[in-house]
Amino acid sequence: MTHRPRGAPAPGPAGTPAPDVRVPVLVVGAGPAGLTASLALSRQGVRHLLVDRHHGSAHTPRAHLLNQRTGEILRDLGLEERVLAEATPSPMFANHVFMSTFAGPEVSRLDAYGNGPDRVGDYLAASPSRMCNLAQHLLEPLLVAEVERAGVGSLRCGQEFQRLEQDGEGVTSVLRDRRTGREWTVRSEYVIGADGGRSRVRESCGIALKGTEGLARAVSVWFEADLSRHCADRPAILYVGGVPGRPPEDGRVFVSVRPWHDWMYLRFLDSEGAASFDPDDHEEIVAHIRQSIGDPAIDVRVKCVSPWQVNAVVAERFAAGRVFCLGDAVHQMPPTNGLGLNTAIADAFNLAWKLRLVLAGRAGPELLATYESERRPVAAQVVDRAVRSMVDFLGIPAALGYTAGQSAEEQWELLRSLDDDTPSAAARRTALAEATARIDYQVNAHGVELGYRYRTGARMDDGTPEPTAERDPELYYTPTTWPGARLPHAWLEDGRRRRSTLDVTGGGRFTLLTGRGGDAWYDAARAAARETGVDVTVLSVGTTGGLRDPYGTWERLREVDADGGVLVRPDAHVAWRARTSASAPDLPKILTELLHTPSHP
Repeated sequence: MTHRPRGAPAPGPAGTPAPDVRVPVLVVGAGPAGLTASLALSRQGVRHLLVDRHHGSAHTPRAHLLNQRTGEILRDLGLEERVLAEATPSPMFANHVFMSTFAGPEVSRLDAYGNGPDRVGDYLAASPSRMCNLAQHLLEPLLVAEVERAGVGSLRCGQEFQRLEQDGEGVTSVLRDRRTGREWTVRSEYVIGADGGRSRVRESCGIALKGTEGLARAVSVWFEADLSRHCADRPAILYVGGVPGRPPEDGRVFVSVRPWHDWMYLRFLDSEGAASFDPDDHEEIVAHIRQSIGDPAIDVRVKCVSPWQVNAVVAERFAAGRVFCLGDAVHQMPPTNGLGLNTAIADAFNLAWKLRLVLAGRAGPELLATYESERRPVAAQVVDRAVRSMVDFLGIPAALGYTAGQSAEEQWELLRSLDDDTPSAAARRTALAEATARIDYQVNAHGVELGYRYRTGARMDDGTPEPTAERDPELYYTPTTWPGARLPHAWLEDGRRRRSTLDVTGGGRFTLLTGRGGDAWYDAARAAARETGVDVTVLSVGTTGGLRDPYGTWERLREVDADGGVLVRPDAHVAWRARTSASAPDLPKILTELLHTPSHP
């Protein structure tokens, strides 16, 4: 889909030439963040232009793990079923494996991504969506096809963003066609910068990154090899190897792209190794992979080699005037926890509905300011978690007794003697169990993935304190309707249809959930719509003709009385709640304040 929006371009600011294209929103970057923003804007009828410097979608796996929150967002956007049909399902990566080599002794293993018997119920209860594994080069074409099918936005590939200028009424962006070299301009009311870690949009706005760049040097090798005999009995996404004789920090990670023949091999390099590494020396690369597999004869076919650096940074700002940056442009982190792509998709989903309401004149620009106040703390949290998870990996070789300077034979002997009936071996086994347990914070961080709450922004306080977690808030998700939290999942029935609370809300609209005795909310919603121009859909649960709560789950989770109300934003976060219908007359005022005077720190 490569076409110019219909109609002659309107003039630009006084004294400037007319732009080549005029569109309400320009989205720069067609990775997962930009494509999600484009699809979300399309679903809400917002015309936009999506441009990318590349001539096609991702050509390597890159990011791959999709968590439950991302599943819910894709579900809202009508794409979840197609993604699940292409993805590797959760049971196929039920483990996290530490090993010497694939063919050598296993070091330790733990249940991963909610597949353990002690966690599977938590994940099933928390969301209608399942985790899955779908690499970026397979996900992006699905998003592109859905954007094209929606027909609201235009996509132009091979267009490189150059610079922008803002004024009181909009943004003029200059782009360059990489095929012809011609520069052209886009006049838009808003710009979304989703153009990656080296974002020119962010740089054009003078937004700095804060944190540590070059935290580590790494190389990713995409290759094919049949490793089924090493994996089928212990299915995992990640197999982490520590070849004896190598330094403790020389972790070698195999990422399953497609079980069990398509792989990404992640190799960390010290400064000397980074300086001498040759990405074109496939003979050395294959030899290194074979050493890590433990089989010198295995057939390995290298498809792509990509050196890169690990960063741990968060932008000082996520927005500048009419420009909003998201994804890698404003937060970069180690790949541990698989949070980068998922956080980027949630950024886009947070921003899209706010842009729609402001463009429609239903909300003030203050609403757009909540994008940064809500998403920046989340980004800081996930970057911190990913860094700590990366450091936790070093606990495994330390527990085994590996130290720098040891020979390969010394470390093989440490492995062979791990099961000995000696005090030394027992102490190392205890240390290994503790170190492995710490990796739980990477592969079962349910609270980090699903439980983040917006404490400021487009929410209205209901006078109640934020709930405290009874269990570790990083490992465990605690459902709550406290304003700012994601709406808890509960299975309801609409006639004979089973639908989640997350299915009956969202869809680009505000929804209010109530129950028996909550009739006053219908009049309140009509009054709110008259005053704000924004419709609020009222749904009754547990009433005659309403949605059924067959298991009583919503009744247990709603945290308001039956006649109370829970106001849910278009992105499924709770905006406000009231314990009883006595507060129904306040709804017009509440909605007005949400749209025009959101809370700030």
